[in-house]
Amino acid sequence: MRYLFLIALATVLGSGGCSNVSASTDAGYTDIDTDTDTDSDTDSDTDTDTDTDTDTDTDTETDTGPLECNLGEYSGDYMILEPSDLAALAGYTSILGDLDILCPWCADLGELNCLTSVGYWLHLAGLDSLQNLDGLSNLTTVAGDLAITGNDLLTNLQGLESLTSVGGNLNIEDNDALTNLVGLTNLTTVEGDFYVTDNDALINLVGLTNLTTVDRTFYVEENGALTNVDGLSSLTSVGGLFLFYNNLTNLDGLSGLTSVGGGGPFGIYLGYNLGLDDLAGLSNITSVSGTLEFLCNDALTNLNGLSGLTSLGGSISLGENAALENLDGLSGITSVGGGRITIENNVSLENLDGLGNVTSLWGSGDLQINDNTVLPDCEVCELIDQFATTPGTIDVENNLDDTCTPVPGSCP
Repeated sequence: MRYLFLIALATVLGSGGCSNVSASTDAGYTDIDTDTDTDSDTDSDTDTDTDTDTDTDTDTETDTGPLECNLGEYSGDYMILEPSDLAALAGYTSILGDLDILCPWCADLGELNCLTSVGYWLHLAGLDSLQNLDGLSNLTTVAGDLAITGNDLLTNLQGLESLTSVGGNLNIEDNDALTNLVGLTNLTTVEGDFYVTDNDALINLVGLTNLTTVDRTFYVEENGALTNVDGLSSLTSVGGLFLFYNNLTNLDGLSGLTSVGGGGPFGIYLGYNLGLDDLAGLSNITSVSGTLEFLCNDALTNLNGLSGLTSLGGSISLGENAALENLDGLSGITSVGGGRITIENNVSLENLDGLGNVTSLWGSGDLQINDNTVLPDCEVCELIDQFATTPGTIDVENNLDDTCTPVPGSCP
């Protein structure tokens, strides 16, 4: 699987079987009072000079007042590698190019408090001393990609409450202490892909309360402590949904989702969620323009959460779901737009009744049903019989032998 990283970083997922200023003092004035009795002329001259020089210099250099946001746009790209680099951006309200904050010693981003927009990408990475994003509290828009990666002390994303949209991809990855996404409360739209990956302490997606749309694919992967997707109650549309290698037990947080794909070649991909036993959170989805692929979800017994699905633009692929007994949740589908049905190594699958209303496979058609050890071959024959046109490719073997073995040669 491929991920988009903004500083030429690529990650390859492992694959395999299902097992896996101090205040100024008044000392000068005290000297004048004390020394008047003993040496008025000398001390008075000396103290007058000292007071004038010292007070004037101190007031000019330290009494700066609050940061003024009066510099307007910063033209070009800027990179922050150490704390002193922050000062050059103080007072600017926008950056027209890229902003890379790659500063392990930065504990505060306060000099960026005037910033409201970034013209292209914003990259926050390796900020080992940073515990919050408060310095970005006025940021409303990132026109390009936003990446928050490898920040060891962030437990949430507080400081980004003003952010409403990301014009490119949003990548939240490898933040070891991140437990939730609080701080993204006002984010409504991600126009590119949205990645939430490899955040070891993440337990839910709370903080995305107002997110309604991800135009491309929403990837939630390799978050080992993630047991649910709560926090997505406003999400109604995604280009694609990719949930792999988490510890999910339910998808209830996706109950507002009604469509997947929006005309693109995307679909729903669920894999290696070993505790996921039902798809109830997907019950309001009516259309998927791409593929349905469910792989190695060991506790999943049925697909009933997809009973509202009536339109499928892609293919169906079901593999190594050890507890899957039936496909009844797919009964609303009448055609498979991707032209292929693949059902392999589902050792508890007993029948194909859930595909009883499918009458066509797009194109010449491709049917692969293999290694489902309790699925009678006659079930496959019945499926073939209901197609208006016999699939151009039929690959059926190592299912439960019965009077219809081999398929299609012995189909009645």
